[in-house]
Amino acid sequence: VYNAAPAWGVTVGDALGVPDPVLTQHQHQHQGQTFSFLGVRVSSPLSLVVNGKRPPGSALAPPRLALSNPSAPP
Repeated sequence: VYNAAPAWGVTVGDALGVPDPVLTQHQHQHQGQTFSFLGVRVSSPLSLVVNGKRPPGSALAPPRLALSNPSAPP
């Protein structure tokens, strides 16, 4: 689950409700092989329903800021 906190997740056997999913077909080629699979995306783990309940706010990964300056000397 994208943007989920490392300590949060779902387990085998959980009932998962996915409101407003976006279904995407992925196709990738690598070393002469083609891999094709479907992906389901939601806007946030907080929009899911797990075992009849919404996840707690702590299920959302905290934001991270990454900066880079390619012209700066190493």
